[in-house]
Amino acid sequence: MQTLPILLDTDLGSDIDDAVALAYLLRQPRCELLGITTVTGEPEKRASLADAICRAGGRTDIPIHVGVEAPLLAAPRQPHAPQTAALEGGAWAHETFGRENTAIAFLRETIRARPGEVTLLAIGPLTNIALLFALDPEIPALLKQLTLMGGQYFRNTHHGSEPCEWNILCDPHAAAMVFAAPVPRITAVGLDVTTQCTMPADECRRRFTAAAGVLAPVAAMADIWFKNSPISTFHDPLAAALIFEPSLCETVTGKVLVELVSPYATGQTLVQSYGHGPHYLASEVSPETFFAHYFAVVGG
Repeated sequence: MQTLPILLDTDLGSDIDDAVALAYLLRQPRCELLGITTVTGEPEKRASLADAICRAGGRTDIPIHVGVEAPLLAAPRQPHAPQTAALEGGAWAHETFGRENTAIAFLRETIRARPGEVTLLAIGPLTNIALLFALDPEIPALLKQLTLMGGQYFRNTHHGSEPCEWNILCDPHAAAMVFAAPVPRITAVGLDVTTQCTMPADECRRRFTAAAGVLAPVAAMADIWFKNSPISTFHDPLAAALIFEPSLCETVTGKVLVELVSPYATGQTLVQSYGHGPHYLASEVSPETFFAHYFAVVGG
């Protein structure tokens, strides 16, 4: 079985879907998880959450590195990692991390060691990735591909006045830099597709508990999330699964620009030239097919 080398960059600890995506990668037999980097507020606590999930899955060999805490220019929008409450009381064994940024150097060294092989999966604000590309402009071309969860490209799923997806909104300047980088392939999975993949809280609890193992700490984190939401939307797990099962989503090419000027739409993703462009944009998904695939991999 051919494995795919993956680097995961994540804001694990805010929404539950990052943890659900990490569980998938740990159970996916075709995934060679080279390392995990954390980004945005309290990145050292997010690293501890990642370590707890890895340990629950029997993995203590995966490098975990703390990344950037603040956006490049924008005001911080998620300064805390609320799901670290699941680690209180010693419920889940985990390493404690310092606040030194070791993520950028780790990403650079790992990608340079395996040119043309590595898929970078970015499921949080793109601050780490933008800084990596800026500090070493050769890195984008040395990747195999970049898959990210962020933006929305075909329809506005928001009912309010702000037509922006959270990961892009948290650091729009970083997102603009990343979309402009010469990566051989950038695949973006947007909110207009991921919001089709939702599951009620009770069903999530049942299935996560049935799967046990790596999903046990995820279930504890989910209980924190469900205090404020009746559902879980599998944004990040869909992006992760698409790397291994490209048929899960239809894609359309285009050129993505990120709005940086308007005070009302900063962070909005705009597409030029649908059908022509360097970016691959997920456009359609069958939620039933996705969920069948996800739980076939993780159990439950």
